[in-house]
Amino acid sequence: MNRNMIRQAQQLQAQLAKAQEDLESATVQATSGGNAVRVVITGKLKVQSIEIAAEAVDPTNVDLLQDMVLAALNDGLDKAQEMASQKLSSITGGMKIPGFM
Repeated sequence: MNRNMIRQAQQLQAQLAKAQEDLESATVQATSGGNAVRVVITGKLKVQSIEIAAEAVDPTNVDLLQDMVLAALNDGLDKAQEMASQKLSSITGGMKIPGFM
C-alpha cells in the first residue's frame, strides 16, 4: 500500500470514530397517541427517556397504553437508525462497513 492510501484509510477511520461518538449524543424524538407517549432515542439506538401523559394511563385499558408505547418506540428506533445511516453514509459514500450501521 502506498502512503497516500494509508493516510486516506486513517482519515476515514478517524471520521467514522467521530461520527460514532456524535451518534451517542444525537437524539431523535417520536410520539404516539396524540403526544400521549413520547420517547427519546440516541443515534446509537439506546432509549434515553419515555414520557407518558397522566391522561394516557387508564387501568381499564392497559392494552392501548402498551400499543402507544410500542408504536412510539418503533418509530423512534426507525428515526434513529435512519439518522445514523445518513450520517455514516455521508462519510463512507454509501459503502457498507461491517460494525457500522
